[in-house]
Amino acid sequence: MAKSRFADVTLGPPIEVFALNKAFADDTFENKVSLGVGAYRTDKGQPWVLPVVREVEKILAADETLNKEYLPILGLDAFSSAATAMLLGKDSAALVENRAFGVQSLSGTGSLRVGAEFLARVLGSKYFYYSKPTWENHRLVFTNAGFEEGREYRYWSESTRGLDIEGFLEDLRKAPENSIIILHACAHNPTGCDPTQDQWKQIADVMQERKLFPFFDSAYQGFASGDLEKDSWAVRYFVSRGFELLCAQSFAKNFGLYNERVGNLTFVLNDTSYVPQVKSQVTLIVRGMYSNPPSHGARIVAYVLNNPKFYDQWKEHIRTMSSRIIEMRKALRDALERLSTPGDWSHITAQIGMFSYTGLNTAQSEHMIKKHHIYMLRSGRISMCGVTPSNVEYVAQAIHETITNVK
Repeated sequence: MAKSRFADVTLGPPIEVFALNKAFADDTFENKVSLGVGAYRTDKGQPWVLPVVREVEKILAADETLNKEYLPILGLDAFSSAATAMLLGKDSAALVENRAFGVQSLSGTGSLRVGAEFLARVLGSKYFYYSKPTWENHRLVFTNAGFEEGREYRYWSESTRGLDIEGFLEDLRKAPENSIIILHACAHNPTGCDPTQDQWKQIADVMQERKLFPFFDSAYQGFASGDLEKDSWAVRYFVSRGFELLCAQSFAKNFGLYNERVGNLTFVLNDTSYVPQVKSQVTLIVRGMYSNPPSHGARIVAYVLNNPKFYDQWKEHIRTMSSRIIEMRKALRDALERLSTPGDWSHITAQIGMFSYTGLNTAQSEHMIKKHHIYMLRSGRISMCGVTPSNVEYVAQAIHETITNVK
């Protein structure tokens, strides 16, 4: 038999979060806890389909005028227009002057990929910067899109368990002109630690001075704080400063549409005359990548964002989700302090959004899995959605035992 063409293919490393999910599913321990997956869970630890999503799905299913024809290459305009307005604000100068537009993409990841490929292949960008640490997929997406090199900028301080703003700014000052800087719009993943508004202003000052290009990743608008305006403040501020920028939006978390892959890539230009050329090049990128996006999830989001009754109902849902996470942060911190767990645990409640960077090291995180059946990333990141009223004491006791016995 001839040698297989696939004989030299090496085994790729497992993707940690998905490997964790499988290990959790296979675990028969009664009190096991999943703190790895980045998806909302109810107080009972169950997935939640938003009631407004259920209601709109029924309306769409009964609409005989809808069909299964292809969407345009750049997606459903009713969706991308509403998503862009949600991000920038309906009264944004960029929208009023027609120099901002959205492109429907395959959730946040697909939006990042389309944007990254445009920057690398059309604009010739070579370097991208990402925070240390960042979401583990940023580097892979931008490298695969054609960038020559990815570099880190300092972000998280182990000693203070907060933002290293001085290191952040220093690294930006050293970045070559025209470098692409990936910025988390809110609820930084994995740390849950965001710059203050004053710190965002400092970041913008340096980026403007150094001619650096912002690429925002907005995966949690509304989900982080329950307030759509607050969670988009950084993006809107950069636009108000006159930056041209890209922003990848995901509707997985704030609409609970994880498997529908609903995303929007917003472009903000400083001159409307360049919009047709940019759209034409993005059209070619999408055509050669996935041709056009799926419609179901986009129609749900478009229907909600364009209908005042459902829009108000949805905003109640995101307040419900964000407030539950905030409550669990407080409960976990209270439990750890009640147990007199070594260390300062104020960062648990200072952080925001889905994830918390606990401060546990690799050995401690692995100990949490092996001894306590609490599944979390080796970096010490936990998903606060997996913490519930029924397991918060167990999680706190496990952290206490781990911190006490594993150095």
